[in-house]
Amino acid sequence: MSQPIRVAVAGATGRMGRETVRMVLSDPELQLVAAVSRTAEAIDAGRLVGLEPCGVPLTADLELALVETKPDVLVDFTTPHSAVAHTSLAIRHGVRPVIGTTGFSPEDIEALDKQCREKGIGGLIAPNFSIGAILMMKFAAQASKYFPHLEIIEYHGDQKLDAPSGTSVKTAEMIAEVREEVRQGHPQEKETIEGSRGGYYNGFRIHSVRLPGIFAKQEVIFGAFGQTLIIQHDSYDRAGYMPGVNTAVKKVMQTTGMVYGFEHFID
Repeated sequence: MSQPIRVAVAGATGRMGRETVRMVLSDPELQLVAAVSRTAEAIDAGRLVGLEPCGVPLTADLELALVETKPDVLVDFTTPHSAVAHTSLAIRHGVRPVIGTTGFSPEDIEALDKQCREKGIGGLIAPNFSIGAILMMKFAAQASKYFPHLEIIEYHGDQKLDAPSGTSVKTAEMIAEVREEVRQGHPQEKETIEGSRGGYYNGFRIHSVRLPGIFAKQEVIFGAFGQTLIIQHDSYDRAGYMPGVNTAVKKVMQTTGMVYGFEHFID
């Protein structure tokens, strides 16, 4: 058996970070070597997620963890404010980043891709690791060839920081790749309350709903004469993202350059 992939997790005490720690510890092909959190306490990472101690204590210093533990991959579920710096730091130390945090600009991704190629390593920035969500994006892009009039409605809990979501933006980008811009609605329509029609993207609109009690949901609604088509994906638990994170950690080892979008890792 080959050596397991050495994994560090940034944002380990967050909700997605804990699921990632649990996933890594449960896969014999992976080895947790560092668990990083700004609010680190003196606790074993295994204990943190309700498992047996694993001998990896939480730490607050990401760079020190990268230097001392020499991981192959860094999985980051932190914040947009931190993730760009974390990604660049990982690449400088020859560690392949797998990033589940949104907020990267096209310029950020281009610069990080250049850094990866200079180091001869790969990385992934993924707005969504859910295989069902990726299929929803692919199906929506395919449908937009035949139903060019559409709107996206995405729903998240009221504590989500960014709007629209990274998933809805990625969906819009995939649709725009295959659909010419069509300005929808009445040419003389007017918003009597600012923002009522949602955010404008390539001729269609994206609407963000933020309410307590909601986890994650997205609808892509297509309209044509006499019919509508709705493509919808619902997420109910963070554990549903872990098969995708697991796949990403393993496939990034055979990748060069920064990849944007988990759909590129699905055969």
